[in-house]
Amino acid sequence: MIMKHIYIIVLSVFSITTSLSQEKLWDLQQCVDYALENNISILQAQNTILSNDQDIIASKGNFLPSLSSNLNQSMSIGTVELYPGEFADRTFNSSSVGFNISQTVFNGFRNLNVLRQSKVNLERSENELNKIKDDVSLNVANNYLNILFSRENLALAKSQYEFSFKQLQQIRNLVEAGVQPQANIIDAEATLSLDEQNLTSAENNYKLSLLTLSQILQIPLEGFNVVSIDVEVPSENLLYSDIKPVLNYALVNRNEIKVANNNIELAKYNTKISKSAYLPSVSFGYGFNASANFSNLTSDNSFFQQINDNKGHSLNMNISVPIFSRNQIKTNVAKSKIQENNSDLGLIQAKLNVEATVQRAYTDAKAALKSYQAAKKSLQSQKLAFENSQQRYQLGAINTIDLEQVRFRLLNAQSSLINSKYDFIFKTKVLDFYMGK
Repeated sequence: MIMKHIYIIVLSVFSITTSLSQEKLWDLQQCVDYALENNISILQAQNTILSNDQDIIASKGNFLPSLSSNLNQSMSIGTVELYPGEFADRTFNSSSVGFNISQTVFNGFRNLNVLRQSKVNLERSENELNKIKDDVSLNVANNYLNILFSRENLALAKSQYEFSFKQLQQIRNLVEAGVQPQANIIDAEATLSLDEQNLTSAENNYKLSLLTLSQILQIPLEGFNVVSIDVEVPSENLLYSDIKPVLNYALVNRNEIKVANNNIELAKYNTKISKSAYLPSVSFGYGFNASANFSNLTSDNSFFQQINDNKGHSLNMNISVPIFSRNQIKTNVAKSKIQENNSDLGLIQAKLNVEATVQRAYTDAKAALKSYQAAKKSLQSQKLAFENSQQRYQLGAINTIDLEQVRFRLLNAQSSLINSKYDFIFKTKVLDFYMGK
């Protein structure tokens, strides 16, 4: 029985130290950088930006003239009547070549607004990409802290197990000396079994925290671990005393606010594009055409001679004035204005969401600070209570059950401190995050 518990202690220590020595240790910056480079949502957003770049190139191309060419060759074979009652087989070839240039002179500023809209759309995609990067970074940091939290809990569970194991040995010695009753051994063994269960649970939670971060990074769990860092608890003086600076900064600089503003710009340009259909459009064109014909029954000039003789040029100007479009233009403009209104409402909603999120983060941070301060005081009290109970236990003033209850409260106080510490750290960092830090 004793050898079993010694084996558990040694195996627990060995497994942690061996894994840390054999596995690749990632620090927080490496985790964030890797996630930003390989996250699928980020890669998709980057592809959207590349597509927007092509839209801008296409929009600029609308200002350039269009050029097209044509080449036609036809042949007919059949019998033709040369003279009344006289027929002959004829092979007739016809060739033509030409090219046309068309340039839009004016189309209600549609091309200009399409170009501006495509640039705003690119900016919107960039802001959406930044928002995704922020979310991914915050998620990675949160799960990194969760690993450190689980690791501290594991160390605490291991130390409690070691303490219970030593306590059991002391009780065995006291029972053998006749100082304590045999029943105390049973109580101590039950306590040790409970601590063994807690240690197993802590080890499982630690492995699960590593698994979660590895899945976020999309890398195999095997060989993955993170660097243990000294996480400093933010001072109470560093906590923002007023929510207004955080809120004012967030309402201007948060990417979701920028995206909402971009949506308003896009809707306005869409309305301008729809209204351009009310205005006349003017285009200019130039064309060149030449042809040549050949038949086996006639001796025509050479191909190039005919091309030279039959060439022609054409110039045209087209003015299109909309008169009645079966209400299509009118409904398009009306729908665009409705979309403008929706975009305005979207900005209001985005601001409300950011304000609610920041206020919740600020309230959570203040509550986490109070919880952390209370946990520190509770731990100090429980340590004194446990030391006092140990002395009374050695004097025989209390029994094993009473001592175990005090020890259990101390264990809870230690776990609560770890919990409240990391909770306070993360929620303070969330406020920093909304301040652009």
